[in-house]
Amino acid sequence: MIKLPKKTVVNSSHGKLILVGEHSVVYGKPAIALPFPLVKVKANVELINDTIIIKSRYYVGPLNKIPEKMEGIAVCIKETLKRLEKPVTGLLINLESTIPLGRGLGSSAAVAIAVVRSLFAYFDRELSKEELMELAHLAETYAHGNPSGIDTAAASNDGPIWFQKDNQIESLQIGASFNLIVADTGRIGNTHAAVASIKDKFKSDSKATQQLINQLGEVSEQTREALSNGSVKSLGKLLNSAHDQLTKLGVSDDGLNKLVRTARNAGALGAKLTGGGRGGCIIALVRNLEEAQSVADALINDGARKTWYFTLE
Repeated sequence: MIKLPKKTVVNSSHGKLILVGEHSVVYGKPAIALPFPLVKVKANVELINDTIIIKSRYYVGPLNKIPEKMEGIAVCIKETLKRLEKPVTGLLINLESTIPLGRGLGSSAAVAIAVVRSLFAYFDRELSKEELMELAHLAETYAHGNPSGIDTAAASNDGPIWFQKDNQIESLQIGASFNLIVADTGRIGNTHAAVASIKDKFKSDSKATQQLINQLGEVSEQTREALSNGSVKSLGKLLNSAHDQLTKLGVSDDGLNKLVRTARNAGALGAKLTGGGRGGCIIALVRNLEEAQSVADALINDGARKTWYFTLE
């Protein structure tokens, strides 16, 4: 009987939120993303006398039989082991996640980051930020086709970031505390349909569509200033403006618009969808945590599946 050394490594990652700039970021405009620490992924790696086994809420079994929807993670694991010059065998990878799938909260990016971190730690190898981004991006490519990279960047950073495609990622300074609510519609977002809607609008009226993309870029610039200055009221107005523009682009839907209206009517300074749209989540800004509770209650009463609130400092 072969005795295996007892070794277990656990690493983690958190979800992300796009504050402003979703979709326009694909067209070269800046976006601002935040870590969402209330939802997390843990990846536990341990030695076994077997092939590589994946254990998760959605699939338990060998890596080579992983379902298509998780193929990106399989590719990420194989490429990471190749980078580490290790065989694709003899490991149990246990994934535990509190990030709901398909809600624009960075689930696939967070899983990939946690897995890469755990595998490097398991084999006692240092992991550079560049390697982490590159390897995690593989899973994102399978999940989203041609991702901007913002999910991976936000899920691997512990503070707000300024993201613009092909530019260096910048950390943002916050001039005050901002209290935010996230509400889940309970519906998986349809990013592909949202992206197709924008492409169709470019075909039918390229000038007006480009103007909306440019306005979203300007909102990102102004949001950066509002965060830096600690201007809570200005940020609320900017969130509302961003949602209106995304709605005109066909990215929102009735369910998202309903929750946005509910949040505003319950006292939120501003609210908008966050992520790919056509389902998923909204984000709202409130004055304090007491108000956050009352707005969260209103959202639940009006159909939200779940809410979270936290302070960005």
